[in-house]
Amino acid sequence: MSITALSILRNRSVLPNCNNFLRHVSSRTSRFGFVSIAARQNPNSYRKQQPHKYLLRAKDTVRELSSLSPLLSPENGPVLMPNQAIGMVAAAQANFMRVIVESAGPSTAPENPIEPEEQTVGVELLCVVRALLKKIKRRVLVGDKVLVGSIDWVDRRGMIENVFQRNSEILDPPVANVDHLLVLFSIEQPKLEPFSLTRFLVEAESVGVPLTLALNKLDLVDEEIQLAWKARLSEWGYEPLFCSVESKHGLDSLELILRGQTTVIVGPSGVGKSSLINALRSNQRVPYAAEADNWFELVEGSKWFGDQRVGEVSAKSGRGKHTTRHVSLLPLSGEGYLADTPGFNQPSLMKVTKKSLAQAFPEIRRRLNASEPVKCSFSDCLHLGEQGCVVKGDWERYPYYLQLLDEIKIREEFQLRTLGTKREGDVRIFQVQDG
Repeated sequence: MSITALSILRNRSVLPNCNNFLRHVSSRTSRFGFVSIAARQNPNSYRKQQPHKYLLRAKDTVRELSSLSPLLSPENGPVLMPNQAIGMVAAAQANFMRVIVESAGPSTAPENPIEPEEQTVGVELLCVVRALLKKIKRRVLVGDKVLVGSIDWVDRRGMIENVFQRNSEILDPPVANVDHLLVLFSIEQPKLEPFSLTRFLVEAESVGVPLTLALNKLDLVDEEIQLAWKARLSEWGYEPLFCSVESKHGLDSLELILRGQTTVIVGPSGVGKSSLINALRSNQRVPYAAEADNWFELVEGSKWFGDQRVGEVSAKSGRGKHTTRHVSLLPLSGEGYLADTPGFNQPSLMKVTKKSLAQAFPEIRRRLNASEPVKCSFSDCLHLGEQGCVVKGDWERYPYYLQLLDEIKIREEFQLRTLGTKREGDVRIFQVQDG
């Protein structure tokens, strides 16, 4: 018998309901891992109820449940209430989003010259994200079409209440509703590295949207180097577009490709992404909504029409310096958008698996199509020289393929060890030992 129980029995006259109190003490001590006397005498009689094996899985499902705020359909938009609007996220920085209004709800104060819809379309709002969206882990990305509420048209602030369904999404950089990818590299300053270019191309191929490869700073090399790179990349399966911001070479062709599309420009730092955007928009000023069908409106003090910051290439490392700090979506006069993204030298390749890596190489796709109807002997062939494999290693980027495959294998094995194991439950079960 425990010391607590003995001290209570000595004072039974003071506590007439001693039995009830002992039960209370026993239940309290059992919470901290102690067991009662009866449990020590018969351990089999003291067993906490085991949690159901699907309990933790159900708990995770509940956390992800988003029925409290279902996604909005682009075809059937909601009926806008006063002080509500539909817009597009143009930029994201820290906890704030810049939203450009596309349509607004009915005016609650007709005498206010700011509120009528013809004057609110194209206005830039500084918004925060509703706490419920964060709770259900619904991330708001640049390029998202969103529903904004609680709008203060005077201070131009609001709250993002919901997100429309996306047509596409890329993770690195995080942008939604992307129609086209522009992989931009420079031939010189910084010098074009084949393996770095391969990583960016593999990342772009894994997104599943059309891509264009452009090589900038053509004015720094002679025609012989240009023709050599054109022939080399043709063997890879790409037809590059050569351009130069300084000489304006190739900008007209690039403008035609970007027209009417939401394009994300990706590439390492220093290749001229921001300079190219400024060059494409230097002679373009989007007209007012009253003058054309474009709904943009020039807002005083807005960065929507401002030039992007540019920086010099580091003389010490030969690499570019980071000048673009966050993702921003910029308009073009051809009813298209350009997404300027921070430069990064190593794409993550998180969406690429060891089974999907082969499809990101045009050389492998071309060899598989040329061998039809003959295929590899094994459906999960990784093209490592297995018996019956139709893809031979007689192409330039085959060592890059093997290197990336090893990298992805190591990552997947690490994820299997850390994330694939059974999660420990929140409920701790105390085992009673005899003696």
